Amino acid sequence: MAAFLDRLGRSAFRRRWRVLVLWVLALVAAGMASALAPSAPDGSYSMPGTESQRAFDLIEERFPAGSTGSAASEGASAKLVFVAPQGQQLTDRENRSAVEAVVDRVGSLDQVVRAADPYGTDAVSKDGTTAYASVTFEVKAKDVDDQVKQDLEQAVEDGREAGLTVEVGGSVLATQPSGGATELVGVVVAAVVLLITFASLAAAGLPLLTALIGVGIGAATIMALSSALGLSSATSTLAMMLGLAVGIDYAMFIVSRYREERARGLAPQDAAGAAVGTAGSSVVFAGLTVVIGLAGLSVVGIPTLTQMGLAAAGTVALSVLVAVTLVPALLGIFPRAVLARSARRSARRGAQLVPTGEGQPNLGSRWARLVVRRPLPVLLVAVAALGVIALPAAQLDLGTAGDGSKPTSTTERRAYDALADGFGPGFNGPLTIVVDARDARDPKAAVAESAREIGAVDGVVSVSPARFNTAGDTAVLSVTPATDPQDERTSTLIHTLRGDRPAIEEATGATFMVSGSTAANIDSDQKVQGALVPYLALVVGLAFLLLLVVFRSVLVPLKAALGFLLSVLAALGAVVAVFQWGWLAGLLGVHQTGPIMNTMPIVMVGIVFGLAMDYEVFLVTRIREAHLKGERPGQAIVSGFQHSARVVAAAAVIMISVFSGFIGVSEPMIKMIGFGLASAVLFDALVVRMTIVPAVLALLGKHAWTMPRWLERIVPHVDVEGHALSRDEDATPARPDAEQPGLPVHQ
Repeated sequence: MAAFLDRLGRSAFRRRWRVLVLWVLALVAAGMASALAPSAPDGSYSMPGTESQRAFDLIEERFPAGSTGSAASEGASAKLVFVAPQGQQLTDRENRSAVEAVVDRVGSLDQVVRAADPYGTDAVSKDGTTAYASVTFEVKAKDVDDQVKQDLEQAVEDGREAGLTVEVGGSVLATQPSGGATELVGVVVAAVVLLITFASLAAAGLPLLTALIGVGIGAATIMALSSALGLSSATSTLAMMLGLAVGIDYAMFIVSRYREERARGLAPQDAAGAAVGTAGSSVVFAGLTVVIGLAGLSVVGIPTLTQMGLAAAGTVALSVLVAVTLVPALLGIFPRAVLARSARRSARRGAQLVPTGEGQPNLGSRWARLVVRRPLPVLLVAVAALGVIALPAAQLDLGTAGDGSKPTSTTERRAYDALADGFGPGFNGPLTIVVDARDARDPKAAVAESAREIGAVDGVVSVSPARFNTAGDTAVLSVTPATDPQDERTSTLIHTLRGDRPAIEEATGATFMVSGSTAANIDSDQKVQGALVPYLALVVGLAFLLLLVVFRSVLVPLKAALGFLLSVLAALGAVVAVFQWGWLAGLLGVHQTGPIMNTMPIVMVGIVFGLAMDYEVFLVTRIREAHLKGERPGQAIVSGFQHSARVVAAAAVIMISVFSGFIGVSEPMIKMIGFGLASAVLFDALVVRMTIVPAVLALLGKHAWTMPRWLERIVPHVDVEGHALSRDEDATPARPDAEQPGLPVHQ
C-alpha cells in the first residue's frame, strides 16, 4: 500500500499541471451537469415494511390522484387558526365577519386552490372560541411565491387588527434555515486553525482549496443525479458537510507529513512521495472506515437514510482521491511555499534543511509522557467522566419534530397550541384509518361497523365520516385521539387499535390499517430502534477487521471500537440532557424540549464512527511506526504524539467549529444535529483518542502489537506506516531542495 501510494504521489508531483487540469475539468463538467439537470424533487420520507407505509401505499393505489385521501400530496396546505377575544365567541357577528373576510381574501390569492369556510365545515370549537380554515395550494410549499406569502401575512394582520388572534399552521410561512452562513463560519475557523498550525498561508490554503474542489465535484454530481435518483436536498447537505470536514483533514495530514519529510532533508518530489505513502496510507484506510460507517446506513431499510449515506460515502471517497493525487500535485507547484518561514529561508540559501523540532518535546509529547507515567488513574478518570456524561442516554426518548416542538415565537407553534386548546390535544395528531372492505359482502356496512368499533376504543375522541373511493370498497377515516401526538398514551392507543384488528375484522369482514403522521412517526421510531443493534454490529465488525489488517493487532481494534461506543454514548447523553431535559437550553437557544429526532442517533453513530476511526488511524499509525523503528512501547507513544497530536487536535477543532456553527440555527433539529456532532467529536478526539488511547496502549505495552500466530498467517500484510519506504530513504542521499531534471524550483 505505502509503496503504491508513494509512486502515485511522485507521479502526481511530476505531472502536477496535468493532474490539476484534470481535476478542474472534472469540477467544470460536474458543475455543468448539475446546472443542466432538472431540479431536485421534494424530499419524500418512506418507511418500507411498516403498517403506516402500507396504508399510505393502499391510499395511493385505491384513490386516484386529486381525489379524497390523496389530495394532500398534490400541493402545500396550511391552517388559518382564529381565536376570539377574551369573553367573546367567533360566532358573534363582528368576529364572524372578520373571520370570513380573512378567509375570502386568502382564498382569492394566486396559487391558492381553496380556503375552506370554517362555519360550513364544523371547524369551530364547541365553546365557539376557536376555529380554523384549511387552505390548499396548487403548488408545494417551496414553490409558493414570496408575493403570495406577503399577501397571506397581510390578510392575517388584517384579522389581528380586527381584534382576533390569527395564526398560521403548516410549512407555508416557515422560514427554512440556511446552512450557508454556518458553513462559511466553519471554513473561516478552519483557515485560522490551519494558519496557526502551519504558520504558512500556502500550507493553510492548500487543504482548503483541495477540500472545496472535492466537495464541489461531489455536491455538483449529487445535484446532477438528484432528479434521476430521487435524491433530496438533505442528501447533498450531509455530503457537503462531511466532505468539507474530512477533505480539509486528509489534505492537512499529507501536507504536515510533507513538511516533516522536507525537514528530514528529502527533496521535494521524494518528500511528496513519502508523505502520500505514509500519511496517504492512513488517509485511505481512515476514509474506508468513514465509507463503511456511512454506507452501512443502508441496512436500516429507510430509503432516505440509504441515499444520504451512499451519497456522503461517495463524497468522502472522492475526498480521499483528491488528497492522494491533487495534494501532491499542488505540492509540486508550490514545493517551498508550504514550508515554515525558517525552512523557506534555508532552502533559498541552499542550506541543509534541519529537522526542526525533531526530538524536542512539544505539548503533544509532554501530554503523552504524563499519560504514560500514570496510565491507570488517567484511564479511570477519563472513562468515569464520559460515563457520567453518557448516563442521560439511558432516558433517550425518540420522536419526530413538528410544530409543537418549535419555539413559541413562531406562528406555527402558536397555531398548534391554539388548536390543542380549542379542539383537544389529540387534534394536532389525528390517526388515518384505511378500511379495506373489498372482500366484505356489504362494503359500506362493513366500514360503518368498523368505524363504530374503532370509536368505542378507550382513548378515541371522535371518528370522522367515512370517505370512500370511486369503487366504494375502500374508505378513509380520521380518528382523533384524546392525547397529544407525543404522549405515550397515543402510542398505546395505536398498538391497541392494531391489536383489536383481528376481532373487528372477524365481526365486519373488512380489515383496516392505522396510518397518519403520528402512527408513521411511531413506526419510524420502532424501525430505527430495531435497526440500531444490527447496524452497530455491521459497521463495528467491518471496521474491526479493517483495523486488524492495518495494525496487525487484536487489542488495538478492540480498544478502538470500545472507545467509539463510549464517545457516542457520551454525545447522546449530552443531547438528551440539553434537548430533552433542558439543561443549558437557554444558553444554547433551545426554546422547546422534547423527544430526540428518531433518525438522529443512527445518523450520528454512522458519522461519528467514521470520524472516530479517522483519528484512531492517524494517531496509532504514528505510534506503531515509531514502535516498528525499535522504540520501546512507552517511548513510541510519546514519539507518535510528538508528530501527530498537534495536527489531530487541529483537525478536531476544525470539525467541532464546523458542526458548532449549526447550533445557532433557529430550526431545533438542525441545532440538535450540530450540537450532537460537535459533542461527539470533542469527546472522541480529545478524550478518547488523545487520553484513553495512550493510557490503554501504555498499560498493554508490547502486547498491544501482537496477535496469535495462526491469525498472523491469515491476515495480509499492509504497509500503512511506510516501513519499507523508510529503509529505501535511508539508502538515498538527501539533498535539501533537489528537483527532478527539467523541473523548475518555485518559491
